Amino acid sequence: MAQLLEAKKNLQRVLASVPLTEDERAAADDGRTAIDSLLARLTDIPTPAGPTPRELGAPATTLPIAEVRQGKQE
Repeated sequence: MAQLLEAKKNLQRVLASVPLTEDERAAADDGRTAIDSLLARLTDIPTPAGPTPRELGAPATTLPIAEVRQGKQE
C-alpha cells in the first residue's frame, strides 16, 4: 500500500510540474484512476498482522497537492 501511495504522489507531482501532451496527461490520469481503485480495494484486505488498513486508520486514498512554483526563488 505504501508503494501505491508513493506512486500516486509521483503521478500527482508529474501532473502538476511537467508539461505533458494530451496523450501523456490521459495516460497519467488513467494511472491515477487505477491506483485509486486498487487502494480502495486494499482498504478492507487484512494486513499480515491481521487488521485491515481501515482498522489501522491508514491514510485515505487522496493525498494533498502541494503548490508548485516555477522559476527562480529569491
